[in-house]
Amino acid sequence: MPLSSYIDPEYLLKTFSYVGLTGILFAETGLLLGFFLPGDSLLITAGIFAARGDLNLGLLMLLGTLAAFVGNTCGYLIGRRFGPLVFSRVRFLKPEYVEQAREYFAQHGNQTLVLSRFVPVIRTIVPTLAGTVNLDFRLFSLYNAAGAVLWGGGVTLAGYLLGKVIPKDVLDKYILLIIAVVLVASFVPVILEVLRRRRA
Repeated sequence: MPLSSYIDPEYLLKTFSYVGLTGILFAETGLLLGFFLPGDSLLITAGIFAARGDLNLGLLMLLGTLAAFVGNTCGYLIGRRFGPLVFSRVRFLKPEYVEQAREYFAQHGNQTLVLSRFVPVIRTIVPTLAGTVNLDFRLFSLYNAAGAVLWGGGVTLAGYLLGKVIPKDVLDKYILLIIAVVLVASFVPVILEVLRRRRA
């Protein structure tokens, strides 16, 4: 089986169903090596499947929220346990980066923990970085929960509503295009931030 199949949302849901959804979301949000996994497109596709009657919307939203919350908590604990050691040993990760990250979280931590959910790669890094700078765990958990509900539940619901609005024959024909558009759109905030920093 080619590797591309394991990052194809349709294949994952048809083959592994709820277990695949939960595992992928946990890995993407909790394990640094999971940054390449298809979180956004998987949630949208799951919602579309629910609109077609193939999966249960309520269960998808619950599992998506739980996986996102537990995944981020795992990422935080990994950062808290191993983050300082990594920054002290890896040459291109300078110790002053930790202090810069600590200052950033002090100013923008709350909204970052929520908004980063909607940006691929960033949502994988942020919880580990939060643990590395020893962000207050209760504060982290509060905004982690808010972000998990908005992303894990909200994006799935958006996919469901999309599936209800677009006729089934059109949806079946263009589902890959819809997923591609969602994936590209999710990288827009990263591109805009990079451009802004270059201008600055």
